[in-house]
Amino acid sequence: MKRISNFLIALLLLIAFIACNNKKNEVSDLDKLRNSTNTKSYPAVQMDSMQAINSITKQKVQELLDLSTLYLSGKRNTEIDTVIYSQMESYFHRPDSLTFKKLFKELDSLKVKTVKVNNLQVVKDYYKKDTLDYATFNVEYFDDKNRSLGTFEKKAQYTLMSKPIKFKKEFKFYFLNFYSSPPKKDSTSVGVTK
Repeated sequence: MKRISNFLIALLLLIAFIACNNKKNEVSDLDKLRNSTNTKSYPAVQMDSMQAINSITKQKVQELLDLSTLYLSGKRNTEIDTVIYSQMESYFHRPDSLTFKKLFKELDSLKVKTVKVNNLQVVKDYYKKDTLDYATFNVEYFDDKNRSLGTFEKKAQYTLMSKPIKFKKEFKFYFLNFYSSPPKKDSTSVGVTK
């Protein structure tokens, strides 16, 4: 009996000794982050042009709405508010004083603090010989206590403008209209009603 217990003790000590010496040389999380690059950490995903346009459009819509709520939460007359407003204008091809009127009115009246964009779809509309690019999407508004104020269907017209840079064909994204689309020409002249 004494032999068996001595053998078991010796066996346990040998296993413990081997386990202590076989420590893996794990790299800490900090070293992993320090030595990683985007190509190693995030594999490149190939997208077709329509998926890329959908992704870019959703990103731009979300960014513009986030900037709008940030701008409206300020006093609208500080330097940072001016920077935010000029950043918002850079999303538009030809911004003017009416560009944000409808958007600001809606966000102000509902006292919106955050916005989430859902179900964005890019659609093409044909008017005479022109092709018009639109994004239709749902926006969910939240108040300062993160309660939903409702989900609304919205539409924005955008354009992609060619900006060739050093033999590469690149495009710049601009909104033409946001939350309102320009009226199409009607065959009825102005002022004629029956």
